[in-house]
Amino acid sequence: MNASDQEPGLYAAREPIFPKRVSGTFRNLKWIIMAITLGIYYLTPWIRWDRGPNLPDQAVLVDIANRRFFFFMIEIWPHEFYFIAGLLIMAGLGLFLFTSALGRVWCGYACPQTVWTDLFILVERWIEGDRNARLRLHRQKKWDLRKLRLRTVKIVVWILIGLATGGAWVFYFTDAPQLLIDLLTMNAHPIAYTTIAVMTFTTVFFGAFAREQICIYACPWPRIQAAMMDEETLTVGYRSWRGEPRGKGKRTTDSELGDCIDCMACVNVCPVGIDIRDGQQLECITCALCIDACDEMMEKIGKPRGLVDYLAVGDEAWETAGNAPRSVWKHHFLRPRTILYTALWSLVGILLVVALFMRTDIDLTVAPIRNPVYVTLSDGTIRNTYEVRLRNKHGDERPFQITVKGDPSLVVELEGEDDNIVNVPADQMKLQRVYVLAPKGTAPAESDRTDFRIWVEDVSNGDRVYKDTVFNGKAR
Repeated sequence: MNASDQEPGLYAAREPIFPKRVSGTFRNLKWIIMAITLGIYYLTPWIRWDRGPNLPDQAVLVDIANRRFFFFMIEIWPHEFYFIAGLLIMAGLGLFLFTSALGRVWCGYACPQTVWTDLFILVERWIEGDRNARLRLHRQKKWDLRKLRLRTVKIVVWILIGLATGGAWVFYFTDAPQLLIDLLTMNAHPIAYTTIAVMTFTTVFFGAFAREQICIYACPWPRIQAAMMDEETLTVGYRSWRGEPRGKGKRTTDSELGDCIDCMACVNVCPVGIDIRDGQQLECITCALCIDACDEMMEKIGKPRGLVDYLAVGDEAWETAGNAPRSVWKHHFLRPRTILYTALWSLVGILLVVALFMRTDIDLTVAPIRNPVYVTLSDGTIRNTYEVRLRNKHGDERPFQITVKGDPSLVVELEGEDDNIVNVPADQMKLQRVYVLAPKGTAPAESDRTDFRIWVEDVSNGDRVYKDTVFNGKAR
């Protein structure tokens, strides 16, 4: 069998991509977003927030040991996980909204894979030079001292970025200054070192070596984004009706050539190595760097900008007919789909804010003990037992008074307390056993089921909460 008769392989070896540096509106926007997102990630654990003597002074903290989440003035307890669920729903709706309006704009600007890949490429360009210099170094077969030095320095800087990334991650789960001291003195928990090692490896591997392979093969979003897009969704595209036929010849008024001079500028700056002139492709992350590159070239040859631009499928027929570009807001943003996503996103956000301001600083849960269902005392009184969990979200100890409301014959007693008041430590939960008694001959004592309500009042400020439950008597 001849070599030419062999079936082609199913896998092609990856060709490294060396994007060329470009300047322009979208590149500047990416720099700004990179600075903001990386700044938030690395610096947030170090923001201090005074919560009083009994709480951590870290503004943002995931306190797994005490099962709480702190975000500046907000404290989320385990039973309030619906706030986290609501934020996740808002994140999903926000992603749907931006995808419906602007395609994979999240992938191109704010996705962690994109942000860290940009950072690693920036380091690579700073150490090895721009695209042509990096290409020459890559194709250089001989490993001389210069190549060894450049590659070593680059990888060391990459590893340091990975260490900073992993270190910043663990700082979100405990007091950052103390953990840093423990890490440097080798007194931190092994889990912290393991987490940093895993995060360092994944950050360097994903951002420095895998790069666009993660977006193309590992990320599921390119394969499901079409469900959120339609013919009016803006995404990066090429005005072929204006640029074709492409060529390097001189442009005159009667020239048959289009505006595209086939300079490959749009390809050379692409971080995933595609040619946007080939149409929409799964690999495109809508970073718009090709727009900056093409606009720069159009200015040099005296042609209008926008040969590569944010376009919708519906724009092609409209502009091919010689019409001016349509309004972005009217035809692409203000559509039923985007309006619906915006309304749902806003509704969830409003509900979360309302729930946040309506919640009280005290809370309780009631768990009846049904083994046995009731106890008959020596004088014939029927007693039910309940475990009441009292939560004090204040920064100081508070006295809570427990009462019952329902049948007037019901009486409440607290285990270990002489009266109906129990002190709950600051920012803690206390389990209190509560007895509810019905004297002999009363309706609750002789009824199978009596509904009543357990009230808890903060004696210091009058805040009150309650839970409804059931008293079980000795039915005739």
